Amino acid sequence: MSRDQGRYLLVIGVLLAAVGATLLISQRDRLGRGGTPRASTSGARAAPGYEFVADIDNWQRTERERAVTSPYNFSLSGKLSDVPLQLGAWQGQDVPQTNLEVFILLEPEQYVQRMYRLPDGRYVWLSLIGSRKSKSFHSPQICYDTDGWQTEASSVAVPLDQGEVYALQLKAQTDLGGGSSAAHVVTYFYLWPSYARDAQAGMVVAKVTAPIYDSVEATVKLEKAFFRQLFTSAR
Repeated sequence: MSRDQGRYLLVIGVLLAAVGATLLISQRDRLGRGGTPRASTSGARAAPGYEFVADIDNWQRTERERAVTSPYNFSLSGKLSDVPLQLGAWQGQDVPQTNLEVFILLEPEQYVQRMYRLPDGRYVWLSLIGSRKSKSFHSPQICYDTDGWQTEASSVAVPLDQGEVYALQLKAQTDLGGGSSAAHVVTYFYLWPSYARDAQAGMVVAKVTAPIYDSVEATVKLEKAFFRQLFTSAR
């Protein structure tokens, strides 16, 4: 290869790298100011919303990272408790956390625990924990395993009105003795106000828990339906 050819290829490589970096920065700048309203431009539910970054791992990025839109502000710039108690057919009620160890160990900046119930009696628990401290977040599997439950973890796609977001899913069951048992399905993911995942801006975990109704599949379907009340689109 001649010296001129080498220089030509070097210039082309630099230009391609610059174009790639520009596209990446442009994409991330779309979520550079999390918690600010963004207007939806398509779809039947074209209403103003907030856009966040969702992922199934709070320590490192995964290929399942998505930008998600919600009518509600799931960042520490707002109040997590502002999520309505009435979500479609779901009626919620706040359930105070009586276990003080939760606040001592986790030290959350914001904490919401609610039960949302359908007219047919089925219900889910919604837990929202917001913090700027890494100690505030850990996998629910740790708690279940510590209490002697048998657990099985996986990930699941949650279809929204547009696109889908990925969540971690935990199946947990335990023997209560006397021939009775308990089983739960937990679905959750982490939210940041921008792609930067800046610890100073904080992070929120959105977790939905339900007892097994009929089957695990039916319960997961119920939890996905509830998540669609909170999030409208993903990309």
